[in-house]
Amino acid sequence: MLTVSGRLVDASNATLFAQCDFGGEVIDVIYKPIAGERPLWDFPDGNLAHREFAAYLVSSLSQWNIVPPTVLRDGPFGRGMVQQWIEIDESVDLALFYREDNPALRSMALFDAVINNTDRKIGHLLPAKNDSLFGCDHGVTFHEEDKLRTVLWQWAGMTLTKTEIAQLKDLLVSIENSRREFEELITVAEIQAMQSRIMRLINEGVFPEPSEDWPAVPWPPF
Repeated sequence: MLTVSGRLVDASNATLFAQCDFGGEVIDVIYKPIAGERPLWDFPDGNLAHREFAAYLVSSLSQWNIVPPTVLRDGPFGRGMVQQWIEIDESVDLALFYREDNPALRSMALFDAVINNTDRKIGHLLPAKNDSLFGCDHGVTFHEEDKLRTVLWQWAGMTLTKTEIAQLKDLLVSIENSRREFEELITVAEIQAMQSRIMRLINEGVFPEPSEDWPAVPWPPF
């Protein structure tokens, strides 16, 4: 059962704070019903909830585990995305943290390059109290055109490690093996574009650099 108890008022789409019975334990979650989404002119296909879940699948298949546990399910306001709420470490100063040469941030930067994240803001970083790092708000992702916008550019143009190349190769196989599941979430063209981005990363062996054709940082950055 999903019980809504509040709303995140700063969100542009309906973003609800709720409690969910998960395996006999009641946990806090974020519930984003599809019915509460505003249409986006540059993302005319599908919906944000499906893109959020597709991002979770990539996070899980890659074993980067960047996106908190996420499901698609029915709720009080219809079907939507339900994601575990992460209690962040309030002692971390995000305005300083996002600039660090941190392995977890580096993995997130690579993940964002794969999913073509157009909105990696500082406030979407969720450093947890157990020193793990999560990211949230992955609804504007997987576009066919390169639209990477992020605050994590500190590795731009740097060489990928052998481990990172191996992770990308394994991810490419896993995505193809899970193709039917992805086809229920995003378009075939978007899946092919994602596979092409991964191949480009493998072949070029470097982190992407900011483009001169579109803004490289989301606005506002926080």
